Amino acid sequence: MRVLQRLFEVGFRPIAIPPYESALCLRRGECAAVLAPVENGGLRVLAPGSFLVDGKFGVRVKRGEREVFVFKQKELEATPERLKELAEFQKSMDEVLAEGAAQ
Repeated sequence: MRVLQRLFEVGFRPIAIPPYESALCLRRGECAAVLAPVENGGLRVLAPGSFLVDGKFGVRVKRGEREVFVFKQKELEATPERLKELAEFQKSMDEVLAEGAAQ
């Protein structure tokens, strides 16, 4: 519970993302990640952070010379600003999860 409380304190919020309804999906800004509980009461990353594309969990892929986040036929350009936001999202989540694992 402390790990989850700390995640909420740094701005993460729960969200339902199909097909991950039975897992803990957290969102901050336009980024989301999927977490799962571990035996000692902590959390682990089940699906690493990505951008939401039309409210769905996007997959980062390379299209020719550019990178995009994709869900089905919808794409979202992986701009430097979005990649920075995603890196900050993942770093913040990793720090909180590491703190929880150390306790």
